[in-house]
Amino acid sequence: MQAVSEVVKDADYTEAVAVCKASEVQENTMKQVDFNEDTSVLLVKQHGRLHAIGSKCTHYGAPMQSGALGVGRIRCPWHGACFNLETGDIEDFPGLDSLPCYKVDVSDEGQVMVRMKRTDLEKSARLKNMAKRNPKDDRCYIVVGGGPSGAVCVEALRQEGFTGRLILICRENYLPYDRVKVSKSMNLDIERLQFRDEKFYKDHNIEVWLGVSAEKLVTAQKELHCSNGYVVKYDKIYIATGCSAFKPPIPGADLENVKTIREYADVQSILDLVSPNLNVVCLGSSFISLEAASFLVSKVASVTVVGRDSFPLKAAFGSEIGARVLQLFQENNVNMLMNNGISQIVGNDEGKVVEVQLLDEATIPCDLLIMGTGSKLNTDFLVDSGVRLNENGSVDVTDFLETNVPDVYVGGDIANAHIYGLAQSRVNIGHYQLAQYHGRIAAINMCGSIKKTEAVPFFFTMLFGKGIRYAGYGSYKDVIIDGSLEDMKFIAYFVNHADTVTAVASCGRDPIVSQFAELISQGKCLGRSQIENEANRQSWTTKLLEPLPKVR
Repeated sequence: MQAVSEVVKDADYTEAVAVCKASEVQENTMKQVDFNEDTSVLLVKQHGRLHAIGSKCTHYGAPMQSGALGVGRIRCPWHGACFNLETGDIEDFPGLDSLPCYKVDVSDEGQVMVRMKRTDLEKSARLKNMAKRNPKDDRCYIVVGGGPSGAVCVEALRQEGFTGRLILICRENYLPYDRVKVSKSMNLDIERLQFRDEKFYKDHNIEVWLGVSAEKLVTAQKELHCSNGYVVKYDKIYIATGCSAFKPPIPGADLENVKTIREYADVQSILDLVSPNLNVVCLGSSFISLEAASFLVSKVASVTVVGRDSFPLKAAFGSEIGARVLQLFQENNVNMLMNNGISQIVGNDEGKVVEVQLLDEATIPCDLLIMGTGSKLNTDFLVDSGVRLNENGSVDVTDFLETNVPDVYVGGDIANAHIYGLAQSRVNIGHYQLAQYHGRIAAINMCGSIKKTEAVPFFFTMLFGKGIRYAGYGSYKDVIIDGSLEDMKFIAYFVNHADTVTAVASCGRDPIVSQFAELISQGKCLGRSQIENEANRQSWTTKLLEPLPKVR
């Protein structure tokens, strides 16, 4: 199989439009220009050549001119999505679509002339070409899991030239949707969250089975047993079943109005309860719990967060940032009870929670308890399948996302995979961006090409309008803060015992985290000595445009 290419005729393009002087775009710089009143273009000059691509990230519309320019590609300044300068194709995530790519030339008068495909006019995103279903191709590929990883995988399979039968199995009753927004913007309609509509999947002959889960995998016969009673034969299968929210065994956890947040149906059941006189308690100081508290506090009588650490997000960001996040929530009228927990959930005669008892024996009123207390990997159906499971339910995969069983690929939250950076052993990371990336890499390898996983973990959250980004992975000894925690405009460098920066976080300082992600993806690293001097702490970003290290 080969990736699907498109024959484009000259007549498919508009007339050339002069957008600026060539002298205005210097080597290794970016400039946004107007093609017409509705469409802007990003010009990039690298190695003496001009490139013209879409100016807005296809994920959430970030301005790409503020992004991180690397060698041959550019990263979104907000969430790290990566696009090829030559083609506009998406290479790292989040997102689904690629950037439009335009013809660019320099006239004899020194004007930059851009021509655009007529179908790209007024569009900020481009769907890569998809192979058509061939009735004579009797192969069947199955993708299990309707989350971000599975959604990317089915599209990438068609884009990589797969023409056989393609089935996407979704446990939820909804088409794949943007799960990141579930806890951040709980009141969005499902139609606004869904990646694609029903017509899209029909047009590309992708069978979507909604409300169906995998119950048993028989690798010896290459069979998948499903909850709808069907047993499907497969040639290759990609499994990205993600995880389910976990409720700790606290007395009263089975009472009504004790909720978790993982899926769209979860937030709908929470919204049904929201009223101005409601007392909400969020157990756990995780991202899910904090995002829910941030969303709900202006809509109910009270919100209390109960966390076992001294500061929220301490494990991820350390004490200094955790203390500032604690202050941020207190400033926004969220009651923060740290170094604590819930010992008992008390209900009334109707089986509904009315209060919770804390570990310090205090009690607080509670009409809705949201548990952000971790998750469990959805891999029980793989027991006795021949696919080796780790103790936590994750699955070891190769650099090409194949398991110990040939033709069985695994990605997303359940994959124990190598990442790009300092981690020498496999790691199990539940990041949205990484899940989408796995879907693309698995599809490429399932179609016969060879592509290693080389993603840098990247995640983001939004708390009371403050966007926090984070890229990298690994333990750290020190956190070096640049900027102002008080003003929520800072960069945090996480430095390990070997004086190497393992991760970078920021708030209000884009695109620094995307620049760090690009640096690591190039096989380069950052040391303490390069960031100790406050006067030139960001000078390391010039390394992004240096030649890539040679691999021997």
